[in-house]
Amino acid sequence: MSFINYSSREINCKIVYYGPGLCGKTTNLQYVYAKTNPDAKGKMISLATETERTLFFDFLPLSLGEIRGFKTRFHLYTVPGQVFYDASRKLILKGVDGVVFVADSQIERMEANLESVENLRVNLGEQGYDLDKIPYVVQYNKRDLPNVATVDELRRLINPRSVPEYQAVAPTGVGVFDTLKAVAKLVLTELKKGA
Repeated sequence: MSFINYSSREINCKIVYYGPGLCGKTTNLQYVYAKTNPDAKGKMISLATETERTLFFDFLPLSLGEIRGFKTRFHLYTVPGQVFYDASRKLILKGVDGVVFVADSQIERMEANLESVENLRVNLGEQGYDLDKIPYVVQYNKRDLPNVATVDELRRLINPRSVPEYQAVAPTGVGVFDTLKAVAKLVLTELKKGA
């Protein structure tokens, strides 16, 4: 869970973007990074092997306020999309404070979305987390494409618990910050409960 740095008076929170391959997790992070004040963010780090890539960066939002005199720094991560990188996914989920599930809205990607949500639930469970109890937001990405499922259909399949959900077109930024703000707000609410 969150890590407190007493010397810098910061609470560090980890948010993981999870979803099937090529759903837009990386595009979300790249958009946030590009639009974040340079003074408020660290370097974007890409951990890439021959076959997989994980992105990471941290930033200090100026508008989200403080908790007991501590600023909140968010560390954003993506997981590799393909299921055969399960070991990496599990590792990245370690110490998570909030999750954004990025769903690919294309009809032909429904099975991949469902597989990925189930994989998220299992991997969180192995880390001692319950998807129904941690800050969790769903993003329906790629809403600009012609062959997308309806939001009602996506909701029925991917978001039966009705957690906060957002429609998005990540390359243009539509819904990207709404999604991030929603998960950040849920994480801060959880932190305040424990403060």
